Amino acid sequence: MNRSASLILAGLMVITFLSTSGFCDDKVEAENLISKASTVVNSFATDPDLGWFREKVTEAKALLIIPQSIKGAFFIGGSGGSGALLAHDSSSSEWGYPAFYTIGSISIGMQFGGEASEVILLVMTDRGMEKLLASSFKMGADITLAAGPVGGGAAAQTADVLSYARSKGAFAGVSLDGAVVKTKDKFNEAYYGQAVSPTDILIRKTVSNPQADELRQNIAAITGK
Repeated sequence: MNRSASLILAGLMVITFLSTSGFCDDKVEAENLISKASTVVNSFATDPDLGWFREKVTEAKALLIIPQSIKGAFFIGGSGGSGALLAHDSSSSEWGYPAFYTIGSISIGMQFGGEASEVILLVMTDRGMEKLLASSFKMGADITLAAGPVGGGAAAQTADVLSYARSKGAFAGVSLDGAVVKTKDKFNEAYYGQAVSPTDILIRKTVSNPQADELRQNIAAITGK
């Protein structure tokens, strides 16, 4: 084998290794996200300040869980994170397997330093579900959005999506208006071992991964369905 051929072969081997390594990293990150999402669901289920959330979650058609949304600098800044969307199948009365998304360009109200926030979005309408099947959409523009109150007894709000957020640090509010939500295709592919769309996962149900079963069970427990 001449020197040129050897260099080409070596280059191809490096590319293959890097591609495989990246795929494995994405799979691990996706699995970690699902584990964290399960913990977030449990914590929202037991938080005494989130009684209204527990009331409205029983009506949700789907949940988009963002275990860690990183907020930006003091007063106003960018924010973003990765999340998992699970939808309820009324015909089987089961929660399906997760599709992965990213959420960014969140505008924040007053806050103190960069804090990590747990976010759950409740998809309340068929229109909201349809938009989530798109590759990209904007909160507040493509779908209507309302921030769920943290106190019990608040008046119900009609919106495609209700958002709930809580943080370990002090902050005075989170606005998701204008946030851009996109499918995270590399996580979907890594988690299921093949290229799949949100429609494949959530509607056609062509793939599954038992690693998400604990999260599915936790959601079923809090929603009662």
